[in-house]
Amino acid sequence: MPTGTLLQMSPRIGRVLAPNPSPFTYTGTQTYLVGTSDLAVIDPGPDDADHLDALLAAIGGRPVRAILCTHTHRDHSPAARPLSAQTGARVTGCAPLVLDDDGPRADAAFDPSYRPDRVLADGEQVRGEGWTLEALATPGHTSNHLCFALAEENALFTGDHVMGWSTSVISPPDGDMADYMRSMQRLLDRDDAIYYPAHGDPVENPRRLVRGMMGHRKQREGQIMRFLERNGASTIPDMVAEMYKGIDPRLHSAAGRSVLAHLIDLDGRGLAASAGDGLWRTA
Repeated sequence: MPTGTLLQMSPRIGRVLAPNPSPFTYTGTQTYLVGTSDLAVIDPGPDDADHLDALLAAIGGRPVRAILCTHTHRDHSPAARPLSAQTGARVTGCAPLVLDDDGPRADAAFDPSYRPDRVLADGEQVRGEGWTLEALATPGHTSNHLCFALAEENALFTGDHVMGWSTSVISPPDGDMADYMRSMQRLLDRDDAIYYPAHGDPVENPRRLVRGMMGHRKQREGQIMRFLERNGASTIPDMVAEMYKGIDPRLHSAAGRSVLAHLIDLDGRGLAASAGDGLWRTA
């Protein structure tokens, strides 16, 4: 998939791939341009000069009504402010959020430069000529995550909440498995025809994918409980070594974060508990 090239996904939707591939971003972050005569830009991506030039070329001098960010990981939002300076568009979308990142993802540290001109609450809309985007609060991957629904095409821009190549990393303290599952149920209850994720291909049977992803999380939860019942008090690395055999070793730390998110959720439901010294046990 070429970077820096505008690919037209539909009459209203174009996509430009940023040059930031990694084990966590797949081929890179996908920035979407919505509209024809005037535009919204969704997830402007990293603050990379080549990507900014590619976005400006794709915009082609058309008015940009809003620069929308699904969340503030630094592969999504840092280009918002320089793009705003070039186009005059307001930075709009998720709330700012900066935490000390103790997780394994260098690409996913929160963006301290993000200063939105307008924060969208759940259900609020941004409009242009022939397009309407509605914010949908989907906490879980991050507490400030939004998806954006395009009414005219029954499409949903899902950011990192649902990706086209992998499940989302849920990394505490901000990532929350219980919130994620509630947000997934919210998507399952909708009738969107297609998802446009920030990473990976469009999802053309979204409800089937969401059901599968929710089932995967429930299976992982069951694996954790069976591991603890079989082995007694155990560490997260012990669980990862057994439950994630065959995955890229560079992803083991991220897998550990997701296991921790499951354990915190299980603890909140009275099914597991910390045993101290990095050990977890059944409750």
